Amino acid sequence: MKILFISLGCDKNLVDTEVMLGLLASRGYEMTDDEQEADIIVINTCCFIHDAKEESIQNILEMAELKKEGKVKALIVTGCMAERYKDEILEEIPEVDEVLGTTAYDKILDAVDAALEGNQEVILSDIDALPLPETKRLVTTGGHFAYLKIAEGCDKHCTYCIIPKVRGNYRSVPMERLVNEARELAEQGVKELILVAQETTLYGKDLYGEKSLHKLVKELCNISGIRWIRILYCYPEEITDELIQVMKEEPKVCHYLDLPIQHANDTILKRMGRRTTKQELVHIVEKLRSEIPDICLRTTLITGFPGETAEQHEELMQFVDEMEFDRLGVFTYSPEEDTPAAGMPEQIEEEVKEDRQAEIMELQQEIAFDKAEDMIGREVLVMIEGKVADENAYVGRTYRDAPNVDGLIFINTNEELLSGDFARVKVTGALDYDLIGELL
Repeated sequence: MKILFISLGCDKNLVDTEVMLGLLASRGYEMTDDEQEADIIVINTCCFIHDAKEESIQNILEMAELKKEGKVKALIVTGCMAERYKDEILEEIPEVDEVLGTTAYDKILDAVDAALEGNQEVILSDIDALPLPETKRLVTTGGHFAYLKIAEGCDKHCTYCIIPKVRGNYRSVPMERLVNEARELAEQGVKELILVAQETTLYGKDLYGEKSLHKLVKELCNISGIRWIRILYCYPEEITDELIQVMKEEPKVCHYLDLPIQHANDTILKRMGRRTTKQELVHIVEKLRSEIPDICLRTTLITGFPGETAEQHEELMQFVDEMEFDRLGVFTYSPEEDTPAAGMPEQIEEEVKEDRQAEIMELQQEIAFDKAEDMIGREVLVMIEGKVADENAYVGRTYRDAPNVDGLIFINTNEELLSGDFARVKVTGALDYDLIGELL
Protein backbone atom coordinates (compact mmCIF):
# COMPACT_ATOMS: atom_id res chain seq x y z
CA MET A 1 0.00 0.00 0.00
CA LYS A 2 1.19 3.48 -0.84
CA ILE A 3 1.08 6.43 1.57
CA LEU A 4 1.26 10.13 0.70
CA PHE A 5 2.47 12.29 3.59
CA ILE A 6 1.89 16.06 3.55
CA SER A 7 3.93 17.88 6.21
CA LEU A 8 2.99 21.51 6.90
CA GLY A 9 4.35 24.14 9.28
CA CYS A 10 7.63 24.27 11.15
CA ASP A 11 10.72 22.07 11.29
CA LYS A 12 9.59 20.69 14.68
CA ASN A 13 6.51 19.36 12.89
CA LEU A 14 8.76 17.93 10.18
CA VAL A 15 10.62 15.85 12.79
CA ASP A 16 7.29 14.38 13.93
CA THR A 17 6.51 13.62 10.28
CA GLU A 18 9.87 11.85 9.85
CA VAL A 19 9.22 9.73 12.95
CA MET A 20 5.78 8.73 11.59
CA LEU A 21 7.34 7.93 8.20
CA GLY A 22 9.89 5.73 9.97
CA LEU A 23 7.12 3.85 11.78
CA LEU A 24 5.15 3.37 8.56
CA ALA A 25 8.25 2.25 6.64
CA SER A 26 9.00 -0.32 9.37
CA ARG A 27 5.56 -1.84 8.64
CA GLY A 28 6.41 -2.06 4.93
CA TYR A 29 4.29 0.78 3.61
CA GLU A 30 5.57 2.40 0.43
CA MET A 31 5.81 6.21 0.22
CA THR A 32 4.63 8.25 -2.75
CA ASP A 33 4.51 11.97 -3.53
CA ASP A 34 1.65 11.56 -6.02
CA GLU A 35 -1.83 11.85 -4.53
CA GLN A 36 -3.25 9.96 -7.53
CA GLU A 37 -1.21 6.88 -6.53
CA ALA A 38 -1.88 7.03 -2.79
CA ASP A 39 -4.04 4.51 -0.93
CA ILE A 40 -3.63 6.42 2.33
CA ILE A 41 -3.03 10.15 2.86
CA VAL A 42 -1.69 11.65 6.10
CA ILE A 43 -1.63 15.44 6.63
CA ASN A 44 0.51 16.77 9.49
CA THR A 45 -1.03 20.19 10.11
CA CYS A 46 -0.04 23.57 11.57
CA CYS A 47 -2.24 26.24 13.15
CA PHE A 48 0.32 28.71 14.53
CA ILE A 49 -1.01 31.70 12.59
CA HIS A 50 -4.03 32.33 10.37
CA ASP A 51 -2.21 31.64 7.08
CA ALA A 52 -0.92 28.30 8.39
CA LYS A 53 -4.42 27.34 9.48
CA GLU A 54 -5.81 28.25 6.05
CA GLU A 55 -3.13 26.17 4.33
CA SER A 56 -3.94 23.18 6.55
CA ILE A 57 -7.69 23.44 5.89
CA GLN A 58 -7.12 23.78 2.15
CA ASN A 59 -4.95 20.66 2.06
CA ILE A 60 -7.48 18.63 4.07
CA LEU A 61 -10.36 19.71 1.79
CA GLU A 62 -8.39 18.90 -1.38
CA MET A 63 -7.48 15.42 -0.12
CA ALA A 64 -11.06 14.88 1.14
CA GLU A 65 -12.21 15.19 -2.49
CA LEU A 66 -10.01 12.23 -3.43
CA LYS A 67 -11.53 10.24 -0.56
CA LYS A 68 -15.03 11.24 -1.69
CA GLU A 69 -14.24 10.02 -5.22
CA GLY A 70 -13.10 6.68 -3.82
CA LYS A 71 -9.48 7.12 -4.96
CA VAL A 72 -8.14 7.05 -1.41
CA LYS A 73 -8.93 4.38 1.20
CA ALA A 74 -7.98 6.40 4.31
CA LEU A 75 -7.45 10.06 5.22
CA ILE A 76 -5.67 10.88 8.51
CA VAL A 77 -5.06 14.32 10.02
CA THR A 78 -2.32 14.87 12.64
CA GLY A 79 -0.43 17.79 14.23
CA CYS A 80 -1.32 21.09 15.89
CA MET A 81 -4.57 21.75 14.06
CA ALA A 82 -5.70 18.19 14.74
CA GLU A 83 -5.07 18.72 18.46
CA ARG A 84 -6.81 22.08 18.53
CA TYR A 85 -9.86 21.38 16.35
CA LYS A 86 -10.18 17.60 16.70
CA ASP A 87 -13.97 17.43 16.99
CA GLU A 88 -14.64 20.12 14.39
CA ILE A 89 -12.49 18.33 11.80
CA LEU A 90 -14.48 15.08 12.04
CA GLU A 91 -17.77 16.96 12.15
CA GLU A 92 -17.12 19.36 9.27
CA ILE A 93 -15.09 17.02 7.02
CA PRO A 94 -16.61 13.52 7.31
CA GLU A 95 -14.12 12.15 4.76
CA VAL A 96 -11.43 12.32 7.49
CA ASP A 97 -11.11 8.92 9.16
CA GLU A 98 -8.65 9.49 11.99
CA VAL A 99 -7.44 12.54 13.93
CA LEU A 100 -4.20 12.26 15.93
CA GLY A 101 -3.25 14.81 18.60
CA THR A 102 0.25 16.30 18.85
CA THR A 103 1.44 13.78 21.44
CA ALA A 104 -0.17 10.78 19.73
CA TYR A 105 1.89 10.70 16.54
CA ASP A 106 3.58 7.51 17.77
CA LYS A 107 0.17 5.82 17.31
CA ILE A 108 0.15 6.41 13.53
CA LEU A 109 0.15 2.64 12.82
CA ASP A 110 -2.94 2.15 15.01
CA ALA A 111 -4.60 5.06 13.20
CA VAL A 112 -3.90 3.55 9.77
CA ASP A 113 -5.24 0.14 10.87
CA ALA A 114 -8.39 1.70 12.34
CA ALA A 115 -8.98 3.86 9.25
CA LEU A 116 -8.66 0.89 6.89
CA GLU A 117 -11.19 -1.00 9.04
CA GLY A 118 -13.67 1.83 8.48
CA ASN A 119 -13.43 3.45 11.90
CA GLN A 120 -13.66 7.19 12.47
CA GLU A 121 -12.14 8.46 15.71
CA VAL A 122 -9.87 10.87 17.55
CA ILE A 123 -6.70 9.43 19.08
CA LEU A 124 -5.19 11.58 21.84
CA SER A 125 -2.48 11.23 24.45
CA ASP A 126 -1.79 13.40 27.51
CA ILE A 127 -0.83 16.87 26.22
CA ASP A 128 2.31 16.67 28.39
CA ALA A 129 3.34 13.20 27.20
CA LEU A 130 6.65 12.84 25.37
CA PRO A 131 6.40 10.21 22.63
CA LEU A 132 9.75 8.45 22.21
CA PRO A 133 9.12 5.60 19.77
CA GLU A 134 11.99 3.21 19.13
CA THR A 135 12.25 3.74 15.40
CA LYS A 136 14.64 5.30 12.93
CA ARG A 137 13.34 8.49 11.41
CA LEU A 138 13.00 8.65 7.66
CA VAL A 139 14.98 11.84 6.99
CA THR A 140 13.30 13.94 4.27
CA THR A 141 15.73 16.87 4.06
CA GLY A 142 18.05 15.40 1.45
CA GLY A 143 20.32 13.44 3.74
CA HIS A 144 23.19 15.83 4.54
CA PHE A 145 21.39 17.93 7.15
CA ALA A 146 18.70 17.01 9.66
CA TYR A 147 16.74 18.65 12.45
CA LEU A 148 17.18 17.32 15.99
CA LYS A 149 14.18 18.15 18.18
CA ILE A 150 15.58 18.46 21.68
CA ALA A 151 12.41 19.40 23.60
CA GLU A 152 8.67 19.64 23.23
CA GLY A 153 6.13 22.24 24.43
CA CYS A 154 6.64 25.64 26.05
CA ASP A 155 6.18 27.27 29.47
CA LYS A 156 6.46 30.90 28.37
CA HIS A 157 2.77 31.56 27.56
CA CYS A 158 3.29 34.65 25.40
CA THR A 159 -0.10 36.34 25.04
CA TYR A 160 -0.31 35.86 21.25
CA CYS A 161 0.72 32.19 21.15
CA ILE A 162 -1.42 29.05 21.13
CA ILE A 163 1.53 26.61 21.29
CA PRO A 164 1.36 25.74 25.05
CA LYS A 165 -2.31 24.76 24.56
CA VAL A 166 -1.62 22.43 21.63
CA ARG A 167 1.90 21.25 22.54
CA GLY A 168 1.82 21.24 26.35
CA ASN A 169 4.41 22.31 28.91
CA TYR A 170 8.16 22.31 28.28
CA ARG A 171 9.76 18.88 28.46
CA SER A 172 13.27 17.98 27.37
CA VAL A 173 14.25 14.81 25.55
CA PRO A 174 16.84 12.91 27.65
CA MET A 175 20.40 13.71 26.58
CA GLU A 176 21.47 10.08 26.02
CA ARG A 177 18.58 9.59 23.63
CA LEU A 178 19.47 12.72 21.64
CA VAL A 179 23.12 11.68 21.40
CA ASN A 180 22.08 8.23 20.16
CA GLU A 181 19.69 9.74 17.62
CA ALA A 182 22.38 12.15 16.40
CA ARG A 183 24.83 9.25 16.07
CA GLU A 184 22.30 7.31 13.96
CA LEU A 185 21.76 10.38 11.77
CA ALA A 186 25.53 10.74 11.29
CA GLU A 187 25.74 7.08 10.29
CA GLN A 188 23.09 7.80 7.64
CA GLY A 189 25.28 10.58 6.19
CA VAL A 190 23.97 13.64 8.03
CA LYS A 191 26.73 16.26 8.42
CA GLU A 192 24.78 19.21 9.84
CA LEU A 193 22.58 18.94 12.93
CA ILE A 194 20.07 21.74 13.44
CA LEU A 195 18.82 21.87 17.02
CA VAL A 196 15.15 22.84 17.31
CA ALA A 197 12.45 23.12 19.98
CA GLN A 198 9.85 25.75 20.85
CA GLU A 199 12.75 27.10 22.91
CA THR A 200 16.17 25.45 22.75
CA THR A 201 17.84 27.56 25.45
CA LEU A 202 15.84 26.06 28.33
CA TYR A 203 16.94 22.54 27.41
CA GLY A 204 17.46 20.27 30.41
CA LYS A 205 16.03 22.57 33.09
CA ASP A 206 13.16 20.16 33.75
CA LEU A 207 15.30 17.00 33.68
CA TYR A 208 18.58 18.09 35.22
CA GLY A 209 17.62 21.10 37.34
CA GLU A 210 19.69 23.51 35.25
CA LYS A 211 19.93 24.77 31.69
CA SER A 212 22.04 22.16 29.92
CA LEU A 213 22.11 23.12 26.25
CA HIS A 214 25.84 23.76 26.45
CA LYS A 215 26.40 20.23 27.82
CA LEU A 216 24.28 18.67 25.08
CA VAL A 217 26.13 20.62 22.38
CA LYS A 218 29.51 19.45 23.75
CA GLU A 219 28.32 15.83 23.61
CA LEU A 220 27.07 16.25 20.05
CA CYS A 221 30.41 17.75 19.01
CA ASN A 222 32.04 14.40 19.85
CA ILE A 223 30.07 12.54 17.18
CA SER A 224 32.16 11.50 14.22
CA GLY A 225 30.80 12.65 10.86
CA ILE A 226 28.99 15.71 12.17
CA ARG A 227 30.64 18.83 10.76
CA TRP A 228 28.20 21.60 11.72
CA ILE A 229 25.84 22.11 14.66
CA ARG A 230 23.37 24.98 14.32
CA ILE A 231 21.09 26.26 17.09
CA LEU A 232 17.65 27.76 16.39
CA TYR A 233 14.91 29.27 18.60
CA CYS A 234 17.05 30.73 21.40
CA TYR A 235 15.17 33.02 23.76
CA PRO A 236 17.54 35.94 24.40
CA GLU A 237 16.98 36.06 28.17
CA GLU A 238 17.96 32.39 28.53
CA ILE A 239 21.34 32.50 26.73
CA THR A 240 24.03 31.55 29.24
CA ASP A 241 27.73 32.35 29.42
CA GLU A 242 28.36 28.60 29.25
CA LEU A 243 26.55 28.38 25.90
CA ILE A 244 28.55 31.31 24.53
CA GLN A 245 31.76 29.64 25.72
CA VAL A 246 30.92 26.36 23.97
CA MET A 247 30.18 28.26 20.76
CA LYS A 248 33.60 29.90 21.00
CA GLU A 249 35.51 26.72 21.87
CA GLU A 250 33.90 24.08 19.65
CA PRO A 251 34.77 24.40 15.95
CA LYS A 252 31.74 22.34 14.91
CA VAL A 253 29.26 24.86 16.36
CA CYS A 254 28.18 27.39 13.74
CA HIS A 255 28.60 30.99 14.83
CA TYR A 256 24.90 31.49 14.19
CA LEU A 257 22.00 32.08 16.56
CA ASP A 258 18.31 32.52 15.94
CA LEU A 259 16.81 34.87 18.56
CA PRO A 260 13.06 35.48 18.23
CA ILE A 261 12.64 38.88 19.93
CA GLN A 262 9.22 39.91 18.45
CA HIS A 263 9.44 43.65 19.28
CA ALA A 264 11.61 46.34 20.82
CA ASN A 265 9.16 48.64 22.59
CA ASP A 266 8.92 47.89 26.32
CA THR A 267 5.15 48.41 26.52
CA ILE A 268 4.46 46.08 23.60
CA LEU A 269 6.95 43.50 24.90
CA LYS A 270 5.13 43.50 28.24
CA ARG A 271 1.72 43.15 26.54
CA MET A 272 3.12 40.25 24.55
CA GLY A 273 4.18 38.52 27.77
CA ARG A 274 7.83 38.59 26.71
CA ARG A 275 10.53 38.41 29.40
CA THR A 276 12.92 41.05 28.04
CA THR A 277 13.14 44.82 27.81
CA LYS A 278 14.59 46.73 24.89
CA GLN A 279 17.75 47.49 26.87
CA GLU A 280 18.22 43.82 27.74
CA LEU A 281 17.87 42.91 24.05
CA VAL A 282 20.51 45.48 23.12
CA HIS A 283 22.78 44.11 25.85
CA ILE A 284 22.56 40.45 24.73
CA VAL A 285 23.12 41.36 21.05
CA GLU A 286 26.16 43.49 21.95
CA LYS A 287 27.49 40.75 24.24
CA LEU A 288 27.16 38.06 21.56
CA ARG A 289 28.92 40.24 18.99
CA SER A 290 31.65 41.16 21.43
CA GLU A 291 32.30 37.52 22.45
CA ILE A 292 31.88 36.02 18.94
CA PRO A 293 32.74 38.80 16.43
CA ASP A 294 31.75 36.80 13.31
CA ILE A 295 28.42 35.64 14.73
CA CYS A 296 25.41 35.72 12.41
CA LEU A 297 22.22 36.75 14.23
CA ARG A 298 18.75 36.00 12.95
CA THR A 299 15.52 37.28 14.51
CA THR A 300 11.77 37.44 13.95
CA LEU A 301 9.38 40.29 14.70
CA ILE A 302 5.63 40.76 14.95
CA THR A 303 4.11 43.92 13.55
CA GLY A 304 0.65 45.31 14.28
CA PHE A 305 0.26 43.79 17.75
CA PRO A 306 -2.90 45.10 19.51
CA GLY A 307 -2.36 48.67 20.67
CA GLU A 308 0.87 49.21 18.70
CA THR A 309 1.06 52.93 17.93
CA ALA A 310 2.78 54.59 14.98
CA GLU A 311 5.44 55.82 17.45
CA GLN A 312 6.06 52.30 18.78
CA HIS A 313 6.39 51.04 15.22
CA GLU A 314 8.93 53.81 14.51
CA GLU A 315 10.85 52.76 17.63
CA LEU A 316 10.98 49.21 16.28
CA MET A 317 12.20 50.52 12.92
CA GLN A 318 14.97 52.48 14.65
CA PHE A 319 15.94 49.40 16.67
CA VAL A 320 16.22 47.30 13.48
CA ASP A 321 18.29 50.06 11.87
CA GLU A 322 20.67 50.27 14.84
CA MET A 323 21.00 46.52 15.56
CA GLU A 324 21.56 45.53 11.92
CA PHE A 325 20.54 41.88 12.30
CA ASP A 326 22.09 39.67 9.64
CA ARG A 327 18.80 37.88 9.02
CA LEU A 328 15.31 39.08 9.93
CA GLY A 329 11.73 37.98 9.25
CA VAL A 330 8.50 39.84 10.07
CA PHE A 331 5.04 38.40 10.67
CA THR A 332 1.88 40.48 10.81
CA TYR A 333 0.08 39.85 14.10
CA SER A 334 -2.49 37.07 13.77
CA PRO A 335 -5.21 36.97 16.47
CA GLU A 336 -5.53 33.37 17.62
CA GLU A 337 -8.70 32.37 19.45
CA ASP A 338 -8.20 31.32 23.08
CA THR A 339 -5.15 33.57 23.47
CA PRO A 340 -5.17 36.69 25.69
CA ALA A 341 -4.02 38.97 22.85
CA ALA A 342 -7.00 38.06 20.67
CA GLY A 343 -9.29 39.67 23.24
CA MET A 344 -7.21 42.81 23.74
CA PRO A 345 -8.68 46.17 22.74
CA GLU A 346 -7.19 48.31 19.94
CA GLN A 347 -6.83 45.53 17.38
CA ILE A 348 -5.03 46.92 14.33
CA GLU A 349 -6.40 46.90 10.81
CA GLU A 350 -4.87 44.33 8.46
CA GLU A 351 -3.77 46.99 5.98
CA VAL A 352 -1.84 48.89 8.68
CA LYS A 353 -0.14 45.67 9.85
CA GLU A 354 0.92 44.87 6.29
CA ASP A 355 2.20 48.40 5.64
CA ARG A 356 4.31 48.24 8.80
CA GLN A 357 5.60 44.79 7.86
CA ALA A 358 6.58 46.08 4.39
CA GLU A 359 8.40 49.10 5.90
CA ILE A 360 10.50 46.91 8.19
CA MET A 361 11.31 44.44 5.42
CA GLU A 362 12.34 47.26 3.08
CA LEU A 363 14.72 48.56 5.74
CA GLN A 364 16.04 45.05 6.44
CA GLN A 365 16.61 44.50 2.71
CA GLU A 366 19.07 47.38 2.66
CA ILE A 367 20.84 45.98 5.73
CA ALA A 368 20.97 42.47 4.23
CA PHE A 369 22.30 43.75 0.89
CA ASP A 370 25.06 45.67 2.70
CA LYS A 371 25.92 42.58 4.77
CA ALA A 372 26.17 40.51 1.57
CA GLU A 373 28.46 43.12 -0.01
CA ASP A 374 30.65 43.01 3.11
CA MET A 375 31.24 39.29 2.53
CA ILE A 376 33.01 39.91 -0.81
CA GLY A 377 36.66 38.88 -0.60
CA ARG A 378 36.15 36.61 2.40
CA GLU A 379 36.97 32.91 2.39
CA VAL A 380 34.20 30.68 3.70
CA LEU A 381 33.46 27.00 4.20
CA VAL A 382 30.43 25.97 2.14
CA MET A 383 28.19 22.94 2.33
CA ILE A 384 27.16 21.97 -1.20
CA GLU A 385 23.38 21.59 -1.62
CA GLY A 386 23.28 20.58 -5.28
CA LYS A 387 24.07 21.43 -8.89
CA VAL A 388 22.41 24.23 -10.85
CA ALA A 389 20.59 22.59 -13.78
CA ASP A 390 22.34 22.91 -17.18
CA GLU A 391 25.19 25.04 -15.79
CA ASN A 392 28.71 24.47 -14.46
CA ALA A 393 27.64 25.83 -11.12
CA TYR A 394 26.67 24.56 -7.69
CA VAL A 395 24.57 26.00 -4.91
CA GLY A 396 25.54 25.82 -1.24
CA ARG A 397 25.25 27.38 2.20
CA THR A 398 27.75 29.03 4.52
CA TYR A 399 27.61 28.85 8.33
CA ARG A 400 25.54 32.04 8.08
CA ASP A 401 22.68 30.30 6.30
CA ALA A 402 20.09 27.95 7.79
CA PRO A 403 18.33 25.87 5.13
CA ASN A 404 15.08 27.18 3.63
CA VAL A 405 15.12 30.50 5.52
CA ASP A 406 18.41 32.23 4.71
CA GLY A 407 20.56 32.89 1.66
CA LEU A 408 22.61 30.73 -0.70
CA ILE A 409 26.01 30.92 -2.38
CA PHE A 410 26.46 30.05 -6.08
CA ILE A 411 29.82 28.59 -7.08
CA ASN A 412 30.98 28.46 -10.70
CA THR A 413 33.29 25.49 -11.28
CA ASN A 414 34.03 22.69 -13.74
CA GLU A 415 34.92 20.38 -10.87
CA GLU A 416 32.42 17.74 -9.82
CA LEU A 417 30.93 18.25 -6.37
CA LEU A 418 28.37 16.18 -4.49
CA SER A 419 25.53 17.25 -2.21
CA GLY A 420 26.85 17.30 1.34
CA ASP A 421 30.45 17.99 0.28
CA PHE A 422 32.27 20.82 2.05
CA ALA A 423 34.38 23.22 -0.01
CA ARG A 424 36.52 26.29 0.69
CA VAL A 425 35.17 29.17 -1.36
CA LYS A 426 36.19 32.78 -1.92
CA VAL A 427 33.23 35.16 -2.12
CA THR A 428 33.53 37.16 -5.36
CA GLY A 429 30.16 38.90 -5.58
CA ALA A 430 26.71 39.46 -4.12
CA LEU A 431 23.32 38.98 -5.72
CA ASP A 432 20.82 40.66 -3.40
CA TYR A 433 20.86 38.37 -0.30
CA ASP A 434 22.78 35.62 -2.06
CA LEU A 435 26.51 35.33 -2.73
CA ILE A 436 28.66 34.26 -5.67
CA GLY A 437 31.98 32.52 -5.14
CA GLU A 438 34.80 30.49 -6.63
CA LEU A 439 36.51 27.35 -5.34
CA LEU A 440 39.85 27.81 -3.64
